[in-house]
Amino acid sequence: MQSKPLFWILFLAFVAFSCQQNKQFDRYTSIPDRWDKQQSIDYSFIAPDTINPYNLFVKLRTTHAYKFSNLFLVVELNYPNGKVTKDTMEYLMAKPNGELLGSGFTSIKEHKLWLKGYDMPFVFTEQGVYNIQIQHAMRQRGNPNGVAQLDGIIDVGFSIESPNK
Repeated sequence: MQSKPLFWILFLAFVAFSCQQNKQFDRYTSIPDRWDKQQSIDYSFIAPDTINPYNLFVKLRTTHAYKFSNLFLVVELNYPNGKVTKDTMEYLMAKPNGELLGSGFTSIKEHKLWLKGYDMPFVFTEQGVYNIQIQHAMRQRGNPNGVAQLDGIIDVGFSIESPNK
């Protein structure tokens, strides 16, 4: 009788491990209340290698309190030897009827947003520690100062994944 629970534990561990094999880096940071426009979500990581291509993703978890159809992010990638790339990215977050996109069956939706690797392979060009900074850059029409406190985003993450082969 004791072998049955052990079988299920081993089976679930195998499934969890297999689903994570292509992820080189995968982290989330919780946003306790609202995402302040001055708050940068930062991650430091070591490049997996300088040979193989990778896909880079910004990952979000949102609730129904997110009231926009899109999302603007400013993402800065700092290379080990001082090179910096900074991009302003726009992502579609909801259907025209207001229904949030993303996966999940509850009121929390998970969004996996392409950062690098979608149009051409992304290869880390330098060995060492990289740093990525993610900030929101949302604005409402007629307000050039932007949204000071963004509601509805509860987690912000970043992942590096090997392309599916």
